Amino acid sequence: MKRSDFIVFGVIILALLPFFIFPPVLNAYQELNAAHGYILSFIKFALLATFGECLGLRIRIGIYNRPGFGLLPRAIVWGFLGVTIKFAFVIFGEGAPMMLKTLGVHFSMANPGDVLRQPGFSWLKLLSAFSVSATLNLFFAPVFMTFHRITDMHIISTSGTLRGFFTPIPVRKYIREADWSAFWGFVLKMTIPIFWIPAQTLNFMLPEGSRILVAAVYSVILGILLSLASLRHTKRH
Repeated sequence: MKRSDFIVFGVIILALLPFFIFPPVLNAYQELNAAHGYILSFIKFALLATFGECLGLRIRIGIYNRPGFGLLPRAIVWGFLGVTIKFAFVIFGEGAPMMLKTLGVHFSMANPGDVLRQPGFSWLKLLSAFSVSATLNLFFAPVFMTFHRITDMHIISTSGTLRGFFTPIPVRKYIREADWSAFWGFVLKMTIPIFWIPAQTLNFMLPEGSRILVAAVYSVILGILLSLASLRHTKRH
C-alpha cells in the first residue's frame, strides 16, 4: 500500500467514526435524511460513487486522481444521478408491488408497497423486493447507464474541467464514438442480472431509510468491479 492509501482510508475512518461513537450524530443524519431525502441523495452519491471511480482509477493506474480525470464534474453527475435514483426508488418501490397485485398476488394491506416497510422477512416481501429490483434495473438502469456513459465521455473530451463540462454535450457525436458492443456485453448483459438485480433485491429488504445509502455503497463496489474487468481486458490484449 502507498502513503496515499493510508491517507484516504484514514480520512474515511475519521469521517465515519462519529456515526458510531456519538448517537446524536447518527440521529441527526437520520432526521436530515427523512426531511431532505433528495438533497442527501445528491450528497451521498456525489461522495461515494465518485470515490468508487477514484478507487477504480487507483486499481487501474495506481493513483486516485490525475489531470483530466474531472473529479468535480464526476461528482456533479453522480449527485444528479443520485437524485434520479431516489425518484426511481419511489416510483418502482410503489409501482412494482402494485403490479404484482394486478397479477393476482394477494396482499393483506391496502397499499402493496407497504410490505417492503414491514420488519423481518417474509416470502411476499422477498417477491416484492425482487419485482422492484427487476423492473428498476430492466427499465430505468439502461437509461441511467447510457446517460452516465455519455457524460463520462464528455468529461474526458473536455479535459475534466468544470468550464468544459458545462458546454453543450454533443450527444450524437458520443453515440457514434462509444463502444456500444462492450457496453451491451458487460455493463448491461453482465452487471444487471449478475450484480444489480440481486444486490437491489437485498437492498429493498432493508429499512427504507437506508436504501439510498446502500445503493451509493453499491456504486463503489461496481467501480471496483469495472476496474478489475478493465484490467482483465487489457491483459488479454
